[in-house]
Amino acid sequence: MTLKELFGYRYVKRFYLSRFISNFGNGISPVALAFGILHLKNGSATELGLVLGSSTLAMIVMSPFGGVLADKYGRVRMVGLCDTWGAIGLFVQVGFFATGNVPLWLMLVVNINFGIMWGIWWPAFSGVLPAILPEEALQKGNAVNNFISNVSAIAGAAIAGFLVSAYGSTIALGIDAGTFLVAGALVYSFRHIVPARAKNEDSMLDDLKHGWKVFLSFRWIVVIVAGFSLIVMCWAAGENVLGPLIALKHFNGPKSWAFVLTAESIGFVCGSLIAMRVKFKYPMRVLMILTCSVSLYLWSMAAPRSLTFIAFCAFLWGITLDLWGTIWSTALQRLVPRESLSRVSSFDAMGSMMFRPIGLAIAAPLANSIGITRSLEIGAALSLVIAIGTLAFADVRNMQFVPLKQDVSGDDSSLI
Repeated sequence: MTLKELFGYRYVKRFYLSRFISNFGNGISPVALAFGILHLKNGSATELGLVLGSSTLAMIVMSPFGGVLADKYGRVRMVGLCDTWGAIGLFVQVGFFATGNVPLWLMLVVNINFGIMWGIWWPAFSGVLPAILPEEALQKGNAVNNFISNVSAIAGAAIAGFLVSAYGSTIALGIDAGTFLVAGALVYSFRHIVPARAKNEDSMLDDLKHGWKVFLSFRWIVVIVAGFSLIVMCWAAGENVLGPLIALKHFNGPKSWAFVLTAESIGFVCGSLIAMRVKFKYPMRVLMILTCSVSLYLWSMAAPRSLTFIAFCAFLWGITLDLWGTIWSTALQRLVPRESLSRVSSFDAMGSMMFRPIGLAIAAPLANSIGITRSLEIGAALSLVIAIGTLAFADVRNMQFVPLKQDVSGDDSSLI
């Protein structure tokens, strides 16, 4: 399928526009929030970890119910509503940052609210592209989505360092909140393409049980989600808490860290371009081997090495993450029964992020106890062991897509 054919489907352009706008804000947010908290009068890395961890914890708790809500009330509708309501909370936070006095409880409330919306949004979002594209277009559609999202994230990350250094975090956080509001309105405008499910006698608990059974029936999904929960814990501690500390201590603060995150975002773009062209015979085997790049990234921060080398390692990890995003989404969309997709995605979200709050919460105390270098070295070693360890499971090593007609007759992709 050509790009012209892909963009010819109704609502595709509107969907991609919403992703561009939203991810521009996502590129700004990590730099703006991290240095906004660290620059507060009583701000600290521990407070930063608590705020970020609260959002993830709320997402983890909400995601199983989010999958049920998405399947029940319409996935597109829930994506639009979650973006909009999350933006309202973020605007409240911006108002407090403008005064220079941001209580910890306020940041926790806002970010818990955002995490709850995230817990509904993630499983709901898994069903948006399958609703507007045919099955044979899903990998390219996912790759284009990631490409557009990543280009906008690069722009956001690149401008974030300048905005925060020149004007402080308030303006940057305000732009981030605004992008969610606009993106939510765009998606909500085509909510009718996935209507609410017909009423039945199943309770929410029944829906949860059914989704859990479907999730467990795919062993390769279970193993990878379990492994990634620990990998994400190490990555979050390194990139979201210890990385900004290293930038403040050894480099040029927010500008330096924005440079690293921009390099990671460029990796995302390269990963999207690769995913548009390449199909792997054993996709999970290849992706788990590539996941070792996160260990290199964490190790590069440990001494730390030069800023250029850290950025290069972030770039490699960005390529890996984007390949994961495209191929994993396509795998779920093609292999999981459509009526259970959001519920399975909700357990994927919950499992993958389960230990992220722990990583965010313990990063600063651990660094204070044993040092930043040793903390990052432990994270690098643990993530490497987990990535290689998942390959011990045959279901992961040998997982393949069920071939579509286009895969057999040939298209513009190569099979590796």
